[in-house]
Amino acid sequence: MEIDPRILMFVVFGVGLTLAVMLERWLARYWLSLPILYVAVGFVIWSLPLGLPHFNPTVDGFDAITLEYATEFIVIASLMAAGIAIDRPVSWLNWRQIWPLLLIAMPLTIGAVALLGWWALGLAPASAILLGAALAPTDPVLARSVQVGPPGEDQRHDVRFSLTVEAGLNDGFAFPFTYLAIAAVGMTALGGWTIEWGWLDLGWRILAGCAVGWAVGRVGAWYVFEREADAPIKEIDEEDDLAAQPSYSTSEGLIVLGTLLLAYGLAEMAEGYGFLAVFVGAVTARQRENRSRYHKISHHFIDQIEQIVLVAVLFGFGAMLASGVLAALTWQAALVGLALIFVIRPIAGLLAELRSGLPMIGKLAVAFLGVRGMGSIYYLAYGQNHADFEQVDLLWATVSFAILASIVVHGVVSGPFIRHVENRRAHIHAGQDSSMASLSPDEPHRHRRRSA
Repeated sequence: MEIDPRILMFVVFGVGLTLAVMLERWLARYWLSLPILYVAVGFVIWSLPLGLPHFNPTVDGFDAITLEYATEFIVIASLMAAGIAIDRPVSWLNWRQIWPLLLIAMPLTIGAVALLGWWALGLAPASAILLGAALAPTDPVLARSVQVGPPGEDQRHDVRFSLTVEAGLNDGFAFPFTYLAIAAVGMTALGGWTIEWGWLDLGWRILAGCAVGWAVGRVGAWYVFEREADAPIKEIDEEDDLAAQPSYSTSEGLIVLGTLLLAYGLAEMAEGYGFLAVFVGAVTARQRENRSRYHKISHHFIDQIEQIVLVAVLFGFGAMLASGVLAALTWQAALVGLALIFVIRPIAGLLAELRSGLPMIGKLAVAFLGVRGMGSIYYLAYGQNHADFEQVDLLWATVSFAILASIVVHGVVSGPFIRHVENRRAHIHAGQDSSMASLSPDEPHRHRRRSA
C-alpha cells in the first residue's frame, strides 16, 4: 500500500506533539535535549525514499519565504513567553547586567563573524555582514533550558535572567545589521545610504519598536486588569477545583496573544522592529499587577503554542539538512561556525561581563550558553527574500551548520552546566539574596475585582 506523503507528515507531526513533553523530561536524564532528537528524526525521515517534498531555500525561493514566515511566528511566540516570564521589575539597577551584552558582546560578535566571512570564506562585504547579523543574536526559541521559568517563581537567578533578556532584546538589535547588509548589496563605497541606515534602521526603528511595545503593553494591561478578576499566583496551586471558579477562563491566553500580535503589527506599520515591540510589550504588561495569576495562565497558553510550532520547525530543520542545505559547506565554513560557539561568543560575552557581580563560573555560563537557532534562520531568510546576495548557498550552509552544532553542544552542556553553576551558588550576583522579594515592591498592588 502506497502511503500519501502528506498523510505521513500528519502522522509524524502528531506523534511528535504527543511525545514532546514526556521525551523532554526523559532526555534530560541523559544530558540531551528535545531539539537534538527531533532534528535527527526529521533528517532520518526525509532521507528515506518516502516521496516527502524536499525543503531547501538555496534552490527554491518559495522555501525561503516559507521559512521566513514560519520562523517569524515562532520567534514572536518565544518572545512573548520570555517577556511574560520575567518577574524582575524594570529599572536601570535591576537590568544593568543586560546592557553590556547588547552593546558590547553583540557588536563584537557581528564584527568578528563578518570579518571571518569576508576573510576566510571569501564572501562579498554585504554577504559577510548578513552572516554576522544572522549568527550574532542568541535564540529565544531553542534556549528554553537556560531561560527563566514561569512567572511567580520568586527565585533570583542572574544567569538565566541575563540569557533570557538578552535573547529577548537582541533579536530586535540584530535587525539594523540585517538592513545594513541589504542596503550594502551592490554598493562599493560609503555614502548617503549609510546615513539613512544610521538614522532610520539604527535609530528610528529601535525607538519605534520600543515605544509601540510599551504603549500596547500598557493599554493591554489596563484592559485586562480593569475587566478581569485578580488573585495572587500562589492561589493557583492552593485551589483544588479551578474549573469551579468562574474567574478562570481561556480568554487570558487569547487576549495576550492578540495584544502582542497587535504590538508586532503596529510596530512594523510604524517602520519599527516588531520583535522588539513584542518583547517590550510582554515585559510592560508583566509589570502591571505583578502578583496576578493572570500572567502564569497567559505564559502557559503561549508556551503551548510555542511548543507546537517548535516541533514543526525542528522537523523542518531536519528536512532541510536531508534536502542538501549543507551541500555547499566547506571546512572553512565549518570552522567559522565552531569558532562562533567556542571562541567568539565566549570571549565577547566575558568582555561584556567583566564588571558583572557574578562569580567567574557564572560569567562563563552567560558567555558560553548563547544558543543559536530559529532567529538565525529568520534573518537569513529575510535577507535572501529582500536582496540578491552572492553565495547564498554558502551562507545557508554556514548558518545551518552553526545552528546544528549549537543544538548539539548547548543541548548536551547547558543542563549540567547550569546545575553546576547553581550548586556553587554562582548564579547570583555577589551580595544579593536569592529571593526575588528583594527586587519586588514590599507591598505589591492588589487589584480588586470590579463590580458587575
